[in-house]
Amino acid sequence: MGAIGIIGEYNPFHKGHIYHINETKKMFPNEPLILVLNGYFLQRGEISVLSKENKTKLALIYGVDLVVELPFIFGSQSADIFAKAAIKILKYLGCTDLIFGSESNNPELLKELALKQESATYQKKVKELLATGINYPTALAKALDIKENIFNPNDLLGISYLKAINKLQAHITIHTIKRTSNYHDLEANDEIISASNIRSKLKHNEDISLYVPKKTINLIENISLDQYFPYLKYKILTDNDLAKYLTVDEGIENRLKEKILISNNLHDFILNVKTKRYTYNKICRMLIHILIGVPKDVNVIADIDYIKILGFNQIGRNYLRNLKDLEVGLVPIPNSLTYKYELIAASIYSLISKNNILAFEKSNKPIAWE
Repeated sequence: MGAIGIIGEYNPFHKGHIYHINETKKMFPNEPLILVLNGYFLQRGEISVLSKENKTKLALIYGVDLVVELPFIFGSQSADIFAKAAIKILKYLGCTDLIFGSESNNPELLKELALKQESATYQKKVKELLATGINYPTALAKALDIKENIFNPNDLLGISYLKAINKLQAHITIHTIKRTSNYHDLEANDEIISASNIRSKLKHNEDISLYVPKKTINLIENISLDQYFPYLKYKILTDNDLAKYLTVDEGIENRLKEKILISNNLHDFILNVKTKRYTYNKICRMLIHILIGVPKDVNVIADIDYIKILGFNQIGRNYLRNLKDLEVGLVPIPNSLTYKYELIAASIYSLISKNNILAFEKSNKPIAWE
């Protein structure tokens, strides 16, 4: 018996996510549905407006059978690292299929592009293009030399999933669901809109009840990275070796120390630091790594050495009971580097959250949904 995997951040959980879950269940009505869930600080350098605990509850309420954690140190990095960790977890759990939203809804094209990106010639061309000063997405497009408009967030992440499947030799088949909203669109008022659009409306105190289930509204925390600016400012000004942190590269630590002195809030600071090579999202991720103290060599010394179960229903519980010969355990390892930084991330998140974040993290007790 196999299982079907999905990967999500749920920032916040909205009607598009319900659509994704329902469409997946239509495609595979008799298979358990496993969600690999990112937690507090996310892949594009954002902070979650829902706690990990509440995202787990919502996923279970709306049809996911088993929810497992994507650890912070992988979930807060580039698409390729994010994808590789998530696919490795799904492989360990015996998933046979992966379903994700896609702007192009063209799996064969995504497979072709994933193979092209793995070639040495392609990698060399990307490096050469980056050296000219253009940003990473533009370098990808030029190196692939394709006419299709494939460089949208979900398709790019889908290509990363495929590269990870190939590298890990995971026997996982991909399926796509046509994305019904544009990630970059912050104006639409259709019933299914992007999570970024919903967060924008939250920021401007607009009503979001049309776009999210009622259960989500009561759980949302209207928090943002802006609230961490004083902590970041203190750390940047007092730490004499910012270069030791993950993604702080190419001497940008000097620019950080210079620009923090003339910035009054996080948004202004990021704009002051931003360059062609350092996009807004890349800087956000960097600042999170500085805030939490993630070391530069984390990708060398850390791995998926356990899988944390966040929640399950009876179907998910039965699936776990029937898993044989797992390569890793299903509880956190106390001395694991992965677990160490998960707790630090939870502690930092708890500074501005109204929820009892650390109690949930330290209990390591899955949510059982009947």
